[in-house]
Amino acid sequence: MTEKAGLCGPDGSAKRKKTLEEIRKINGNKESLPLAYCVVYGCQQNEADMENIRGMLAEAGYAFTDNPSNADCIVVNTCAVREGAETRVFGNVGAFKQIKEARPELVICICGCMMQQEKVVNKIKKSFYYVDIVFGTHNIEKFPELLLKKLKGQKRVFEIEQESERIAEDMPVLRDRENMAKVTIMYGCNNFCSYCIVPYTRGRERSRDEEKILHEIKLLAQQGYKEVTLLGQNVNSYGNDRGEKNAFAVLLSKINKIDGIERIRFMSSHPKDFSDETIAAIAECEHVCKHIHLAMQSGSSRILKLMNRKYDKESFLALMEKIKTSIPGVSLTTDIIVGFPGETDEDFEETVEVLEKVRFDSIFSFIYSPREGTPAANMEDNVSKEEKQKHFDRLLEVQNRITHEKALECLGHTFTVLTEGRSKENGEYLTGHTDGFKLVHFKGDDSLIGKMVKVKIVIARTWYLMGELEEGENNE
Repeated sequence: MTEKAGLCGPDGSAKRKKTLEEIRKINGNKESLPLAYCVVYGCQQNEADMENIRGMLAEAGYAFTDNPSNADCIVVNTCAVREGAETRVFGNVGAFKQIKEARPELVICICGCMMQQEKVVNKIKKSFYYVDIVFGTHNIEKFPELLLKKLKGQKRVFEIEQESERIAEDMPVLRDRENMAKVTIMYGCNNFCSYCIVPYTRGRERSRDEEKILHEIKLLAQQGYKEVTLLGQNVNSYGNDRGEKNAFAVLLSKINKIDGIERIRFMSSHPKDFSDETIAAIAECEHVCKHIHLAMQSGSSRILKLMNRKYDKESFLALMEKIKTSIPGVSLTTDIIVGFPGETDEDFEETVEVLEKVRFDSIFSFIYSPREGTPAANMEDNVSKEEKQKHFDRLLEVQNRITHEKALECLGHTFTVLTEGRSKENGEYLTGHTDGFKLVHFKGDDSLIGKMVKVKIVIARTWYLMGELEEGENNE
């Protein structure tokens, strides 16, 4: 973790700064440096939110620990998209009970998307009495106020807003990477896909001011960051809420001109909003990565309509063809849900057909599970567990073959890789990603970390590539 804590904009929040200073004074009177343990579930937006929470904790005088038993403050940022994440959250929070009983002064905080659901908050109130602070997605910037209340003696603090139009700027941020940064450009979602809880937990679309975003990225470039990932539930609708036409394509073009930023990525995009202007910007901008993640979810037009996705199989395939023609060598990835209510064998086979036609570099696939509060939760879930698993296994079999074939196409070719660090699986190798987001392992010394290097691929595995540094071409 890097401790490049700073502001996300040119002006700070006076009230927040004052509150953080007050907490810092309280912590300064303690016998030892207070420690915070932070855990995050879910998407990159949740990770970005946690970077702000860590930034506030750092300015409040906390250091960080990887052991919850040593912590003075535990913060859990939750995800409500899938049932599995919710189950893990409650399991882990339950494990904190013993730590709290041994050290009552420990402050346990839970925040994020799960906290926007009334049933979850009620469960915490009744069953997790040792949790001290609960707050939602719309008031992360108020975390210092809530923490101060607890430190001053308030028993439990609950702060949940069901909707908010404001965008909190200028929050401290403690990023988890040295050379790669996540930058949120918008919040919320207006799509209301029938299976998705996000519009209910993140609210409606709200775009950040373009100048604020550009200022943040310029600061990142000055600090030595090489890559930025633009975040939003639907980044390619950026600016729509402000009546700005083609704002996302314009933003990409402006970021492309910022000195020092070598790579620009973005997550996530909705096929219905992926404009010709955005395709052109990706094709023309030198630093915008030629990797596009577009969540298809299903290859069946009938299921897509039930999902309220607002496009069909034919229009999706036409978009893929347009992207491939306009951006030669583009890397394409997608999300797919298997076993949506009413999905037949024929519907599933249409999804497999799209995989074969598009030949995605990789996919993120999930077995459907209903989320309370969404329209799909009221649909008859008439696909058996056995059928869902059978289709899921078949989907992976098809895509794994395609992914391996795409990897083999890389053999003998040289790619530019941003060196991210040592491989977690084998520290003998450095690791990084290509422009098209393929994972590459190669041997080299630590002086290359953070640098763009040329790597020739010599071994192709399904999920990663092995390469060799090209001599004389590894300095920026």
